Amino acid sequence: MNFLRGVMGGQAAGPQPSGAETIQKLCDRVASSTLLEDRRDAVRALKSLSKKYRMEVGTQAMDHLINILQTDRSDSEILGYALDTLYNIICNDEEEEQDESEDAVTPIPASGKNKNVSMPDEAAQKQADDLGAQFTEQFVQDPEHVTLLLALLEEFDFHVRWPGVKLLTALLKNQCVQVQGIILVSPMGVSRLMDLLADSREVIRNDGLLLLQQLTKSNAAIQKIVAFENAFERLLDIITEEGSSDGGIVVEDCLLLLVNLLKNNSSNQNFFKEGSYIQRMKPWFEVGDDNSGWSAQKVTNLHLMLQLVRVMVSPVNSPGATASCQKSMYQCGLLQQLCTILMATGVPADILTETINTVSEVIRGSQVNQDYFASVNAPSNPPRPAIVVLLMSMVNERQPFVLRCAVLYCFQCFLYKNQKGQGEIVATLLPSTIDANSISAGQLLCGGLFSVDSLSNWCAAVALAHALQDNLTQKEQLLRVQLATSLGKPPVSLLQQCTNILSQGDKIVRRGSKVQTRVGLLMLLCTWINNCPIAVTHFLHNQENVPFLTAQISENLGEDERLVQGLCALLLGICIYYNDNSLENYTKEKLKQLIEKRIGKENFVEKLGFITKHELYSRAAQKPQPVFPSPEQMLFDHEFTKLVKELEGVITKAVHKSSEDEKKEEEVKKTLEQHDNIVTQYKELIREQDAQIQELKEQVASMSSQNEQMQTTVTQQLAQIQQHKDQYNILKLKLGKENQNQSNSQGDSSQVNGLQTEELTQLREEVEELRKQHTLLQTQLHDKDALINTLRSETAEGSAGGSDNTELLKELEALRSQVESQSAEINQMKTERQELLRRAEAGSSDAVSSSDGSLDAAKMAEVESRLAAQTTETERLKEEAKSLSESRAELEQQLASATSTVAILQTEQAKLQTEVQESKKEQDDLLMLLADQDQKIHSLKQKLKDLGETVDDEDDLDARDQTDDDFEEDEDED
Repeated sequence: MNFLRGVMGGQAAGPQPSGAETIQKLCDRVASSTLLEDRRDAVRALKSLSKKYRMEVGTQAMDHLINILQTDRSDSEILGYALDTLYNIICNDEEEEQDESEDAVTPIPASGKNKNVSMPDEAAQKQADDLGAQFTEQFVQDPEHVTLLLALLEEFDFHVRWPGVKLLTALLKNQCVQVQGIILVSPMGVSRLMDLLADSREVIRNDGLLLLQQLTKSNAAIQKIVAFENAFERLLDIITEEGSSDGGIVVEDCLLLLVNLLKNNSSNQNFFKEGSYIQRMKPWFEVGDDNSGWSAQKVTNLHLMLQLVRVMVSPVNSPGATASCQKSMYQCGLLQQLCTILMATGVPADILTETINTVSEVIRGSQVNQDYFASVNAPSNPPRPAIVVLLMSMVNERQPFVLRCAVLYCFQCFLYKNQKGQGEIVATLLPSTIDANSISAGQLLCGGLFSVDSLSNWCAAVALAHALQDNLTQKEQLLRVQLATSLGKPPVSLLQQCTNILSQGDKIVRRGSKVQTRVGLLMLLCTWINNCPIAVTHFLHNQENVPFLTAQISENLGEDERLVQGLCALLLGICIYYNDNSLENYTKEKLKQLIEKRIGKENFVEKLGFITKHELYSRAAQKPQPVFPSPEQMLFDHEFTKLVKELEGVITKAVHKSSEDEKKEEEVKKTLEQHDNIVTQYKELIREQDAQIQELKEQVASMSSQNEQMQTTVTQQLAQIQQHKDQYNILKLKLGKENQNQSNSQGDSSQVNGLQTEELTQLREEVEELRKQHTLLQTQLHDKDALINTLRSETAEGSAGGSDNTELLKELEALRSQVESQSAEINQMKTERQELLRRAEAGSSDAVSSSDGSLDAAKMAEVESRLAAQTTETERLKEEAKSLSESRAELEQQLASATSTVAILQTEQAKLQTEVQESKKEQDDLLMLLADQDQKIHSLKQKLKDLGETVDDEDDLDARDQTDDDFEEDEDED
């Protein structure tokens, strides 16, 4: 302990040991001490020396410190000292910890930086970085050390968790890839680090944010894991709690971590969008009317927030994901909020520039967003479109360079794949739509195009070229634009004026001599006449254009002019490739001959290749946004680089081709057009077949749905049938039981069956007799009908008593209709017949025939009434016979079921009798065993009694058990 006190600051007699010797002794003490206090003091001493003697402590004590982390897990104080010591020897930051007491560790204040340490020069800093990387490599050489550190982060003690977080952050800074790999394969490694964000102590949470920033750098796998550990929700909550854009550096750390998680990670971007987190970004951009006096931290925070929006809609993302995010930003009002910042006053210049870039990428390629942006007006009097206000800034040479670049990018994004917007811009240049009382976008572009500022020339030329990009209609419309150059001279076209700037006039030559202006105009002309034969014809119609281009290409100029020569070669090549041979002096063949005579084909191709070889060409081809370190380097546009790449090869081939090759190509083109027509016909046929197939698919789908419904109905019906079957079986069982109760034996059943058979036989005989009677009655009925017909003919021949016969016939018809339903009137008819007979006897001889007719009619009525009655009786007997046969069938069925039920019951009865007999046998056997045991017990008791032993009888035992039970009941009551 005296030795340690000397090391820690006490005065010791004799010569002082060197730093290396002291560290060696402390390491020995850490390794050999058995008392925890001794080891703790030694580790504290190593910590105090780790800054001054970083090399010695790192080389001698690292293994001992790691051993402390493994063995002394129970003591948080020694763990904190060990972690702090490891952090001091690994970290490369020039920081000095605040003086600390023996029992506490406090955070390092910012004022402690560079205390007692001179500012290192470059060599010293590089040496320190190399030392930190060396110790980090030594520490992570064994992956278990990183795993041990992750396990220590689960300790809630501040003295352990905070140094552990700092140490792991330092390891990630020095050996990021290797440490990321170890954490990635460690079980729950990333989850343990995500728990740091939920720590209630802000210093640990904030350092945890720094740790996650290092962990998620350039590692998509870890970024996905962190995102799916609910990182977005936690980070957005922290940003809201800290005050959003008005928050401090914690908000900045959260935003940097969000950028790490989302940049170039399509999976996390989709997860962020699907989780509705884009909507939570809208409140960040709410600004008030007074925007003066923004703090530097607020500017930084808002800059990162805008950068986060741009990450979601970056042109390098997949088109589908970008379009989806753009749609969400418009629907939630985020785009509207950004446009509000765009038109607000007092916004800092760098925030305004970044907002313009952000709005540019939010509207790029999205028709809905582009239409909304076109409708935005600036709060001026009178209101002006936002596009006009921005273009005014672009062509104003007093505005900052980065702001002008941002406005150009915004205008390009507004016109990207937006033919409607392109038409609106070109329309402001046409004579019929020019309004002299207001400033339009076309006027600003023309003013910038012919300005004395070369940067305005270039920006206006590129902006106008984007208004013509891939739009043949607007290229032809722009040919109508006429410009008034000076008083007293006729107006010239815009195309002619652009070529005049390149080739004529002293003042114009001086302007045209600027490389930036000439490059911008040449890019505009190339874009304009590309794939537009009418524009090519207009360009060639000016007799001075071709000689100027050939002269420019054939000259031997300096390095700066080579780019202009290459662009002139490109423009001349486009005139050859898209030439429709409408001008005799400048057909394709004549232009080729001119190149071969004046320039040379090889020289022409070489000059054309100067464009792609330029160093600024490759820089512009990387991304759409025009980012240049200085205005002088602003030469190429991103879309123009695509055009050069597309045209360079075809122009080279067109120049080298002969007239015969061109003829062959034309023939091939015709053949291809024919093939295209055939293919088009087949495509139409395929479309029709596809439509038919679609209809058939819809029919199949409807039939499938009907089939499913029918199957459902069948299933329900089957269930009902099964239910009815079950009910039928239940009723059948009940009926069987009733039959069993009614019939006591099988003999009775057979007797009943015999009786039923005799009754059926009698009924059959009666039915046969009734049938015979029915046949006889039908025969008699035919005879009577013949007799009635004879009587009718005789009655018709009689001359006297016609009126009486008619009355009798009517009465006969009425009686026929009443006979079938009323049998009681038969007697009344007999009485009337007798009265008629009496009248016939009392009457004259002339009435004899008449009375005979009435007698026959009465007899006929009586016969018919009997016949009807017998027919009715026959039908009734038939119905009775039918019902009897049905009842007989039911009785036979019941008898069969009863017979089967009786057989089943007899079988079960036999089984039960067998089981009863077996159980009786078992009981008898058990009784015999019990009797034998009782006899043996009795004999043994008797022997014990003979030997003089006291034996309790069963009665005594029962009495004793009863007494014990009574005693227990009394205790329970108490």
